[in-house]
Amino acid sequence: MEQTPTKKNFRHYMYFLFGQQFSMLGSMIVGFVITFWLTIETGSAVVLSISTFLMFIPQIIITPFSGVIADRWNKKAIIAASDSMQAIVTFLLFVFFLFDIQNLWLVLGINTVRASLFAFQYPTVHSLIPAMVPQDKLSRINGINFLFNGVIYSIGPLLAATLLAFFTINQIFLVDIITFAIALVPFLLIKIPKVHQVTEEAAKKSMFNDFKTGLLTIKMVPGLFAMIALAMIWNFISRPWSILLPYFILITHEGTAFSLALLMTSAQIGNILGSLITSVKKTWKHKIKLNIVGASIFFACQIPAIFAPKGNFILMIIVLSPAWVLLPITVSTYLAILQTVVSKDKIGRIMSIDHMISMAITPIGAIIAGPLADAIGIINLFLIAAIIGIIFPYFLWFFTKIRQLEIIEREILIKAEEVVEIEEITESTEVVQVIEPVE
Repeated sequence: MEQTPTKKNFRHYMYFLFGQQFSMLGSMIVGFVITFWLTIETGSAVVLSISTFLMFIPQIIITPFSGVIADRWNKKAIIAASDSMQAIVTFLLFVFFLFDIQNLWLVLGINTVRASLFAFQYPTVHSLIPAMVPQDKLSRINGINFLFNGVIYSIGPLLAATLLAFFTINQIFLVDIITFAIALVPFLLIKIPKVHQVTEEAAKKSMFNDFKTGLLTIKMVPGLFAMIALAMIWNFISRPWSILLPYFILITHEGTAFSLALLMTSAQIGNILGSLITSVKKTWKHKIKLNIVGASIFFACQIPAIFAPKGNFILMIIVLSPAWVLLPITVSTYLAILQTVVSKDKIGRIMSIDHMISMAITPIGAIIAGPLADAIGIINLFLIAAIIGIIFPYFLWFFTKIRQLEIIEREILIKAEEVVEIEEITESTEVVQVIEPVE
């Protein structure tokens, strides 16, 4: 029987979450500075493409195995090791720059190592949520996570650009060390529950078999594969818009850098607003339907933006706003579904498979977006992608078992509520027995 997260577990998770934001902010600042250095030093788009490619590769290769490790090994040790090694690697980069050793391939190699460490950390951090957060708070916590990510992704580049005006690049590398130290304090004080005790027999299993178990779990839960496919196709179809948006604004609409910044900032504001809604709202009913309708609306909002009059960026912002608000709501409820219908001892593997698929599909979408835009025109490409995006969620709804996930999730939540009620009654009985006077 799986252990139900307690209030103490939840409180410790919030401490952990708070500390991790500092660590993520430091990583974001250093990542921005590395990209800035590569751009200024080489002036080559090819180098930036290679850098992005090298960052994706370890996430595709390592993430499936890191999910297995997250399920089998001590989660706190994995997070501590990956965070510490990332700080050490960044410090080495600081030392190299301090002694004027600024080799291009050295920087690319270190950046790839940083991405590899993130690939180990990502499924582990997400596997903590169902182990430490009560099921009725999963959607809200996922919303809070999305909110914090949105804020950090908004202020990280701005902080990095500000620091570049006052400090040298190698000095800014130390920011990652400082934020790591700040995040380390609450991390050392919290206790992460052991969800799964590895037996001697289980320890003999290969990681390949454990990864295979993750795939079998997806197959055994009715509708789970269709749910992951929904996210995968959404990721793929949205690539042309996210990759070619600068071209669409600057070339097609003859906009300025401010026009592009205005649109990107409005997207982050929408994400933050959607995250706040998810964080405040306690429960979401019909999460599957919400994801189906949300995905369809997300792409429907792009159509009026695609046909907006030339240079009318305000209209684009207005029609795209519902999509940006819906995005964190759908992502948060999507994660809540996974974290509910999958047992806690396998969630790391499922999260890693989900993340691996997303990472694998992203570079493919990016590679084909440019040639397709040249072949059929960027507006036609955007329109075709939007139409497919509107239709495919309903195809999954009517022709797969995705609807069954709502029934499975509802049954699990009902059982969880019954367990909590039994535990509360037991605790109350024990208290009465303790305070009852002895005759």
